[in-house]
Amino acid sequence: MNLQEIHSIISKIKNKIYSPIYFLMGEETYYIDSITELLNENVLTEDQESFNKTILYGKDTSVENIISHCKRYPLMSDHQLVVVKEAQDLSRNIELLSEYVLNPLMSTILVINYKYKTLDKRKKLYKNIQKFGNVIDCKKIYENHLPNWVENQLKKDLFTIDAKACYMLVDYLGNDLKKIDNQLNKLKINCLNDKNITPNEIEQHVGISKDFNVFELRSAIGKKDLNKAIIICDYLSSNNKQPIQVTLTSIFNYFIQLFQYHSLKNQSKNNVAAVIGVNPFFVKDYVESSKNYSMKKISIIISLIKDFDLKSKGYSVINISNKDLLRQLMVQIFS
Repeated sequence: MNLQEIHSIISKIKNKIYSPIYFLMGEETYYIDSITELLNENVLTEDQESFNKTILYGKDTSVENIISHCKRYPLMSDHQLVVVKEAQDLSRNIELLSEYVLNPLMSTILVINYKYKTLDKRKKLYKNIQKFGNVIDCKKIYENHLPNWVENQLKKDLFTIDAKACYMLVDYLGNDLKKIDNQLNKLKINCLNDKNITPNEIEQHVGISKDFNVFELRSAIGKKDLNKAIIICDYLSSNNKQPIQVTLTSIFNYFIQLFQYHSLKNQSKNNVAAVIGVNPFFVKDYVESSKNYSMKKISIIISLIKDFDLKSKGYSVINISNKDLLRQLMVQIFS
């Protein structure tokens, strides 16, 4: 299920259009938690909850018990809400729900949190839920889609974000939507007067230096500025400001994007931005960087980064600091 479908379901819930079954599964727990919380907030009033809301945990319940709760009728309410958290602990027996979901009690809203796992689409349960309910596969967002996701999250509350500030944030936090959303909420509180988030706000409220971060490191690499690249690497290594694997992943992705740029027949700004997944504002930087790195050189660097990733995890190397590893990598990239 893509984000558009997820947002459609969220919109229906906000408009009190409910399904009797929400099977929330997959790696991206942000949407599993968000949809569950939204149903908690919308289905019942505070007065109705004591009689009509049941929260169960997979390790402490059974499928038979879940079905028993689902077959109860609501009291002084149009609906009852049954939420099963950590339902992945029931994975061996979850198929026993198949008959109930084919003929659910329409006044019951059953919400199943099936984190980090997915249903087998070939089996009965998955197919049967489709008749009356929703199976929502919450997949991890690709990293090149994160800037758009951040911009859209902020737009809901009439905030904007500077392109550089956005990339600083996603480079630092990766594709953990819950972490990103927590930081965005903090920024919204602290930037109420201006409503435009800049690198200064990111530095002040998130704690990422606007001058010494992975975004600036990639820029220094692209310009072949070895001195600046080493200074930034030293900063990132000091006091473990950022795990070395995060830095290596970001540099790796940067060279993948440069490789993609070289491969494009249509190198118009909008096409480059769409294919490599960057804001059109930054395309000019990739154009300039591509002059410094041929496809052959990029292939060598990509293999080099993979080797250094293994070294950072202790393979084929003894007692070398992250600082020295990054310094060595920079020298070899620039050689």
